[in-house]
Amino acid sequence: MGAEPFGIDLPTMDRITAEVVEVARDGTELCIVVRGGNIFRGLSAAARGLDRVIADQMGMLATVMNALAFEAALKAKGVDARVQSAIAMPAVCETYSQAAALRHLQRGRVLIFAAGTGNPFFTTDTAAALRAAEMHCAALLKGTGVDGVYSADPKGNPEATRFDRLTYDEVLSRKLKVMDLTAIALARDSRIPVIVFSIRSPGALTSVAKAQGRYTIIGA
Repeated sequence: MGAEPFGIDLPTMDRITAEVVEVARDGTELCIVVRGGNIFRGLSAAARGLDRVIADQMGMLATVMNALAFEAALKAKGVDARVQSAIAMPAVCETYSQAAALRHLQRGRVLIFAAGTGNPFFTTDTAAALRAAEMHCAALLKGTGVDGVYSADPKGNPEATRFDRLTYDEVLSRKLKVMDLTAIALARDSRIPVIVFSIRSPGALTSVAKAQGRYTIIGA
């Protein structure tokens, strides 16, 4: 979305995909889970009176639109990519399959997972943790609007402090709003460290991939 009020900001997508290309060409296997809030926010719509199941389904469809745009941008940069959707829509993209996804990784393709888990009431964070476990990922990187996990919202509280490292249980017990708590619990049970960084900072993804820059690690 970039600085736009909604939709896909092409310069922002170009910057992020360029960073993905750089990391992928260094030999890192990448799976990407996209959200859909720039197009439609299911939970917000449900709060305004739309049926929650329908709202979540609309939100999942929005993630497919973002995933297709991301795939096209990666291919335009010479990187092979595949979209897999948790909701079957074979005329548009592949349906999610762990076995097929692992084969794509072995062939050097970037995977883009869309439509969350395919179920209402589950967040994109939970979908990311689930796919990370299924793909045997070494880490789960969460690109967000701030450069790590803070004690409070740094946008509204100038005294909020950033953590360099937290345990899963600290995040759960303090109810830190970095990710859905179900996602944190799933990452903990799968022993997958979660690295929180700012996707809005140019070069942050490539820095994090090299264990550089500013971020928070959530682990054991």
